Amino acid sequence: MAREYDFVIIGGGAAGFACAVKLSELGKGRLRVAMVNDGKLGGTCVNVGCVPSKALIEAAKAAYGTSWSKIPGIRKEVEIGFGDVMNWVRRIIADLRREKYESLVERLNGVELIEGRASFRKDGTVTVEADDEVLLVKGRKYLVATGSRPAIPPIEGLREVGYMTSDDVWEMREKPDSLMVIGAGAVGVEIGQAMNRLGVQVSMVEVLDRVLPGMEPEISRVITEVLGEEGIRVFTKTRVVRVTRKGERKVVELVTGEGRKVEEVDQILVATGRRPNTDGLNLESLGVRIDRRGFVETDSTMRTSNPQIYAAGDVVSKRWMLETLAAREGVVAALNMYGERAEMDYTGVPLVVFTEPQVASIGLTEEEAVKELGGCSCRTLDVSELPKARITGQRAGIAKVVVDPSTGRVIGYHIVSPNAAEFALAASLFVRLGFTVEDVLWTHSVFPTFSESLKLVATKFIRAPELMPCCME
Repeated sequence: MAREYDFVIIGGGAAGFACAVKLSELGKGRLRVAMVNDGKLGGTCVNVGCVPSKALIEAAKAAYGTSWSKIPGIRKEVEIGFGDVMNWVRRIIADLRREKYESLVERLNGVELIEGRASFRKDGTVTVEADDEVLLVKGRKYLVATGSRPAIPPIEGLREVGYMTSDDVWEMREKPDSLMVIGAGAVGVEIGQAMNRLGVQVSMVEVLDRVLPGMEPEISRVITEVLGEEGIRVFTKTRVVRVTRKGERKVVELVTGEGRKVEEVDQILVATGRRPNTDGLNLESLGVRIDRRGFVETDSTMRTSNPQIYAAGDVVSKRWMLETLAAREGVVAALNMYGERAEMDYTGVPLVVFTEPQVASIGLTEEEAVKELGGCSCRTLDVSELPKARITGQRAGIAKVVVDPSTGRVIGYHIVSPNAAEFALAASLFVRLGFTVEDVLWTHSVFPTFSESLKLVATKFIRAPELMPCCME
């Protein structure tokens, strides 16, 4: 006989927890909510995503910043204990998982955690396979929030020779001398740069024509130059066709525009995207539409094609996989499951890559604006033009603003700068609230900061920076 609940949440990551918290609040503890989770609580972000990668990046930044200071006269040799760094990363993961997820679920009124693997039956109930028993649970409505996992390309010999992904790189105990990163998207460049700064010789391979291929070409150019200056070899328009073993090393065969190349490395990191955890859920039997890649299709209320089933997080068919979006989607789903009305709005979502300098991309790119509007007005600014860049010695970077020429509204900001993640919210609000260039010029910046780039690049619509004092407007 099935255990009956008001709502059943499948997945214990950002989306699932946000939904559970909201349902607990809405029902004031009177609702019966089941959270079915297979694996570690917290999902991708805290266990294998944002938290460990940003901790590693901070460690690498501390090591590199001291030994390669941009300020003349400041140099210090750094001794890096790689094993100690990785132990520290794992402690952060464990602490945050316990504080933010394991302890939280115990405090949520009306929420019951069921550990096991879920699968829908044709009658709409859910089978949960635990270690020693099989349970049957039933809800009035369901949320699918099972997340995603790394996608592995079909490269000859790769599985046999072995590789790492962003899911298991955090278990490393010893530093490899060399590492090849396959894929130069956000995950690849973040981990690749961090590892290089910690003393690993890194090379990157990207099948498309540039690193961070989904972003503005100017961003790709700056980041490629930075990676090259730090000693990372970047191969673009390049495919990995075969991997073999030579003793303890891995031999990677590449096809480039200049012909075939062979590289020997100690370790390989695969960072070629992610695939949804929908296999085994049996969603199709209940009429839930899945796209060609396996992601769940939803409307703006996070409802699927089956009115009793909602979906949120990385399992959903959409443009971005971000923890903040997953959490918001979980809240939107909870409100609609409960009977209230809410919709997702993806306008002005800030996408950040935590390289050094950092990357922030908000709204439409120039190419997207031209396709959507038939044209756009754009201006760019070198970060080196900022007084803050002179003061810190950190002069690599660019800011680009994309404007609708018919209205003067800001529809995109694209930035490479130190601390870009910290002021991406301001750019997001400019885009989301429909600021015009004039509105941006009437905001108040703090001097001297890198965030001034948001205003200074907009100033280029009326004057050149060399015709300005340090501050203007």
